[in-house]
Amino acid sequence: MSEKIRVKQVLLVEGKYDAAKLSSLVDGLILTTDGFEIYKDKEKQALLKELGRLRGVIILTDSDGAGFRIRNFVSNLVGEQYVRQAYVPALPGKEARKAQPGKEGLLGVEGVPAELIRQAVLTAAGDGQEAPRSGRAITYADLFDWGLSGTAGSAEMRRAALRRLGLPPRLSKKALCQVMNELYSFEELDVLLRPSEAAHT
Repeated sequence: MSEKIRVKQVLLVEGKYDAAKLSSLVDGLILTTDGFEIYKDKEKQALLKELGRLRGVIILTDSDGAGFRIRNFVSNLVGEQYVRQAYVPALPGKEARKAQPGKEGLLGVEGVPAELIRQAVLTAAGDGQEAPRSGRAITYADLFDWGLSGTAGSAEMRRAALRRLGLPPRLSKKALCQVMNELYSFEELDVLLRPSEAAHT
């Protein structure tokens, strides 16, 4: 079994089963939002704001719509400068303990393979183990050039590209740039995503 990842930031997940999965992989402080309860739990809100300023927060929610609403709420609550985002792919399926899959038919964090969670946490924690990336940063202009933003049919192309890259389907333009810069170089993505010349003729 792989050694647990040690992280200084607080890890925030949605529920107790997510926390149990994460605790088998990570040595650190793990808190839960208890789903949408975080919206009205003033004490937990205050705790997250304080811990965020002291240690930083890594948010790891499900890749469905509810997960992204919680992610955005906590990011705004704590302050983006104190928050790092950990993303797992949107994988179809259901957890063994559930009789029915979730509304969108996607695995929650608890059901995602351990290695994908480990990689998501390591990437978000920025633990210094990765070699610095060479080449220039990926920008909004690149998203436009690749047909993923601001062009006819860009929404469809963006969804297809996110599926190919194994990224969650609900990423804002800003988050998409951040995640791409974390995981890829410009040169890697330019080869993968640049529309063929035939598409422009």
